[in-house]
Amino acid sequence: MTDNLRGSLLMVLAMLAFAFEDAFVKLAAQHLPLGEVLALMGLIGMALFSALALQNGVAPLPRSLLTRTMALRSASEIIGRVFYGLALALTPISQASAILQATPLVVVLGAAVLFGEKVGLMRWLLIFAGFAGVIIIIRPGLEGFSALSLLAILGLLGFAGRDLATRAAPLTLSNAQLGAAGFLMLALSGIILTAIDGRVTAVSPLAFAQVAAAACFGVAAYAALTQAMRTGEVGVVTPFRYSRLLFALAIGFTMFNERPDALTLLGSAVIVACGIVILSQSRRR
Repeated sequence: MTDNLRGSLLMVLAMLAFAFEDAFVKLAAQHLPLGEVLALMGLIGMALFSALALQNGVAPLPRSLLTRTMALRSASEIIGRVFYGLALALTPISQASAILQATPLVVVLGAAVLFGEKVGLMRWLLIFAGFAGVIIIIRPGLEGFSALSLLAILGLLGFAGRDLATRAAPLTLSNAQLGAAGFLMLALSGIILTAIDGRVTAVSPLAFAQVAAAACFGVAAYAALTQAMRTGEVGVVTPFRYSRLLFALAIGFTMFNERPDALTLLGSAVIVACGIVILSQSRRR
């Protein structure tokens, strides 16, 4: 098995785990307020990553996290977690996941604006075509439009900001430390939502099991994603991120009885196609 094949399989496994993480968040939110779900999930995930960091002989939350870049990353993480969590709870999981697939397009756009990376005419056209795919999914002005779909867009903007800030993060930070910091922000996101909502519900064994499953799948997904990016070539491995949409469609159909309409499928296909072409161009360069 080549490194590229191994990395690609790890990426697919990571996307499968992320899809199940989303599903268990949506299930848990049927029994608990979303803020409570995110807070508990964040604490569990932070504990797991902290244990991994300590096992590797490093502090889970070092002082190097206290920089302006990491503060921006943390703020973006909170924005992404809060709004994407709301999107999962209030909209079909297949629709929220489809919109999230535009995150790499926003990252490419942000890298051009913030880091001065060169973006040719073809890549600009592909970026805007991908955004057109998002418009097709949310269909503003049409009968099927729901303002709740904007929650997923705000979530993807937060995650894109997190990814851009991660590129400028100190190289001394390990993946376990970044994971612990990320789940800490998830816990803070839940606390913020709980403070706004003002509701706290007793956690049943079923709800706790669903939250714990979401946290475990999230940690496993992050670990597999990190290993995938370190095993194969970035240009070969990264396009397999879009397998998450296929898993989300399957989970939405089997677990939540969702039936995406033609416009959602069309917009999803446009986003994925544009993203893969952009990544293929990057690989050739």
